[in-house]
Amino acid sequence: MNSTGRIALVTGANKGIGYEIARQLARSGVSVFLGARDAGRGQAAADDLAGQGLDVSFIRIDVCDAASIAAAAAEIDARRGRLDILVNNAGIADYTDGAPGKASLDAVRSELETNFIGALAVTQAMLPLLRKAKAGRIVNMTSSLGSLTLNGDPSWPFYGVRLIGYNASKAALNMLTVQLNAELTVSACPGLVATDLSGHRGDRTPSEAAAFPVRMALLQGQDLKGICQSEQGAIPW
Repeated sequence: MNSTGRIALVTGANKGIGYEIARQLARSGVSVFLGARDAGRGQAAADDLAGQGLDVSFIRIDVCDAASIAAAAAEIDARRGRLDILVNNAGIADYTDGAPGKASLDAVRSELETNFIGALAVTQAMLPLLRKAKAGRIVNMTSSLGSLTLNGDPSWPFYGVRLIGYNASKAALNMLTVQLNAELTVSACPGLVATDLSGHRGDRTPSEAAAFPVRMALLQGQDLKGICQSEQGAIPW
């Protein structure tokens, strides 16, 4: 066992923020399952972190594939018997998304399927393992673009970002956080980060963006549940 004894699963962790969350959790002494749908990329990322002396192993999980989710849950159960931390990080943005009047419906469906239904499916599969932990924690990687309050505020700097599929998927993910508040669930907003998802537009690196959700994942407290937070404080639903 490692210094904390805790076990984590991070989805979509072969690159970007997910990779950094896996790395920083492992550096904190957590045993990390690095989840990715592409076995080659996922194994390479896990090998890279393991080569740094970190307790990280690859597990294949495609959040849009029920069979792979079930297999991942069974593997974690067989190898470790429980799960202390789940980070629902896997997500997509589709650049054929847009304002409600012109967004591609295929893009909207894809974003909702991955960003919300995928997170829900993984959560359902992992809840029995989380309930075996002393204090299970779920961190949903959200965005302020999912805030209904901010989307209705013309003074908000991102008021003009009209991505009906992406924004709606993150609003739905926030609803998952609210309804799972008995399970020590928080939504963490990393800000605008320079990753593949954002087209490398953003003023923050993945390493900087990962620090806050890692801190939320490691905290253990009944008062930190059913909330949406960024480093600057609470984000309105």
